[in-house]
Amino acid sequence: MRLSIDAKNLEYRKLNSKIRKFLNNSGGNNSTITIKNILGQRYISDGLRCSASIRIYGTPGNDLGAFMDGPFIEVFGNGQDGIGNTMNSGKIIIHGDAGDILGYSMRGGEIYVEKNIGFRGGIHMKSYLEKVPVIVIGGSAGNFLGEYMAGGVIILLGLYKKEKHFFPFEGNSDIAGDYIGTGMHGGEIYIRGDIEDYRLGKEVKEVKLTNNDKYLLESYTANYCSFFSCDRKKISKSDFIKLVPYSHRPYGKLYAY
Repeated sequence: MRLSIDAKNLEYRKLNSKIRKFLNNSGGNNSTITIKNILGQRYISDGLRCSASIRIYGTPGNDLGAFMDGPFIEVFGNGQDGIGNTMNSGKIIIHGDAGDILGYSMRGGEIYVEKNIGFRGGIHMKSYLEKVPVIVIGGSAGNFLGEYMAGGVIILLGLYKKEKHFFPFEGNSDIAGDYIGTGMHGGEIYIRGDIEDYRLGKEVKEVKLTNNDKYLLESYTANYCSFFSCDRKKISKSDFIKLVPYSHRPYGKLYAY
C-alpha cells in the first residue's frame, strides 16, 4: 500500500498521526509513504516497528527515526539533530548534511549521511549480541565523534569538506574535529586518511587494519556508493586508519575500588 502526504503547513503531531494511522490500517510491512514539503516537523517515524519505506523530501526536524525498529527512511535534503536516537534496527539515508548527536545511543541498524555531520556523532553507541549499529559519513564530522562509544562502527570517508568559515579546521583536520573517541570503551572508528594525534581522546589508539576490517569497509562503503551514486574507485581500503579504545573500563578506577 502507498500513501502520499503534502506536509506544507502541517503540524508535526498531525503528520505523525497520519503516518501511524496508515501503517496501522495497512499492517505496516511492505508499505510506502512519500512525504513532500517537509520543513522542520520532528519525531517522524519515532518508535515505529515495521518494514515500511518512508521517503521524505525537504528537511525533517529533530529526532528523526528515534527508537525505530525496522523502517527504511530516505531523506532527500538535510537532517537536523538527533537522527536515529536510540534506534534498534532499520536504515536511514540522508542525501545531504546532518546535525549534532547523530545516532545518539544507537543500538542497531544503519545510518548513511552523504555529506557532513555536526558534533558528537555516534555518542553512546552500543552493541548487543547480533546487533551492531553502523554510521557511515561521506564528509567530515565535528568535535567529539564517537564520544563514550560502547560498541558499533563509525566510518568517516572525508569525501566532502566543511567550509573554513563554518568549521575552521587546519590541514587534514577537515575530516574531523577534536576529542575523537573521548570516553570510548567499545566499538571501532574508521577514518579515511591520517588524523593528528592531538585530535584523539586519550582513551583511543590507532591499530592496523585486519582482513576482517577490510571486508567490513568494503561492504559498508559499497552500500554508501550505491545510495549516493559515488564512484567506489575513489575509496581505497588502504587509505583508512582504525581507532579502538585502550580499555573497556576507562573510568573504572574513578567509580570502583
